Amino acid sequence: MRVYKRKTERGKVPLDVMKEASERVINENCKIRAVAKDYQICHVTLYRFVQRIKSKGTASCGYIGNRQIFSKEQERMLAEYAKKASSIYFGLNPTELRKLAFQCAVINKIKIPDKWTETKMAGVDWFSGFLRRNDDLSVRSPEGTSLSRATSFNSENVTKFFDKLAEVLDKYKFEAADIWNCDETGITTVQKPRKVVASKGVKQVGSATSAERGQLVTVAVSVSADGKSIPPMLIFPRQNFRDYFTRGGPPGCVGTANPSGWMTEADFAMYMKHFVKYTRASTSRPVLLLLDNHYSHLSIEVLNIAKENGVVMLSFPPTARTDFSPLM
Repeated sequence: MRVYKRKTERGKVPLDVMKEASERVINENCKIRAVAKDYQICHVTLYRFVQRIKSKGTASCGYIGNRQIFSKEQERMLAEYAKKASSIYFGLNPTELRKLAFQCAVINKIKIPDKWTETKMAGVDWFSGFLRRNDDLSVRSPEGTSLSRATSFNSENVTKFFDKLAEVLDKYKFEAADIWNCDETGITTVQKPRKVVASKGVKQVGSATSAERGQLVTVAVSVSADGKSIPPMLIFPRQNFRDYFTRGGPPGCVGTANPSGWMTEADFAMYMKHFVKYTRASTSRPVLLLLDNHYSHLSIEVLNIAKENGVVMLSFPPTARTDFSPLM
């Protein structure tokens, strides 16, 4: 049974209580039933415990757990290795962890089931039990992370960012309404259908959508520290932009187009002008713009627009760039 729940309290008498009761039976010649009643122990259990002490000089109590392949310390080391591998963006999937467990058992000459030897990996039952015994582990779906992002997001770079942020805040005395965070996201024009109830055995189940394959539209948005936002900018995957593309969109939104539908240097320059218009930034009243350092954010045109209109730009880690100096 994979998950067994106890139905009685047998086998839970502490060892020191059993020893104390057995000493009364052996040394004081007390009746087993009387002593068992005093200590609220099953008299048969106490009798067997006394017999083992008389014959072997020692005895244990309680049920013996199922034999495990690895000790608690060895399993703890496996769990720590799995967590460490995940923290450095090279996590082990269940199959790889089962293979690792088999290799560890072979190297340490631990007795393993024949099935492990045949498949060259630990069994599925062992893996499920391993997760139960280490409840701080679970099977997760990782998010794809580029190598430059993974290696740049470290304590040193994050500390540099916050040091520069503190320096900028002390210099310009920004209020919450003057601190803005900008980012882009991709939105598909066809959403994934939800699960539906259908007949068993049907090979294909459909759901009506506006199209079978959607197109990616990039949306650029900025939000201030006090909760305000400016109208978004939409970037459509088209060769030419038409005014009706943004018809029915959020009030004040603007749009542009390029063949890929991604943010480009020219598109972000257009967004910077849109940003300056709605934030009313100026050299006499500068604002702080926090953003990642995508290549489109760092063009000469964008930096000139920011400088001429009092927009102080500070890039977030993780990034391949290690200089977090404010851009103005």
